[in-house]
Amino acid sequence: MGLLRTAIIGAAIYGAYKYITKPDEVTGKSIVDDLKDKAPEWMEKAKAYKEDLQAKYMNDDLAR
Repeated sequence: MGLLRTAIIGAAIYGAYKYITKPDEVTGKSIVDDLKDKAPEWMEKAKAYKEDLQAKYMNDDLAR
């Protein structure tokens, strides 16, 4: 039973890997390429959000 379950999980992981790395026919870019392109933008948004939270709570009574 364990060997069969391992084989099924391995096949699912392999299929998912092939799906996210397969280039799109229209743009020629894969899902991974799109994520790599958008990651710096998301990092900047996360940094701005972090700074807003820090500024809000440093002036609040919770920081004391």
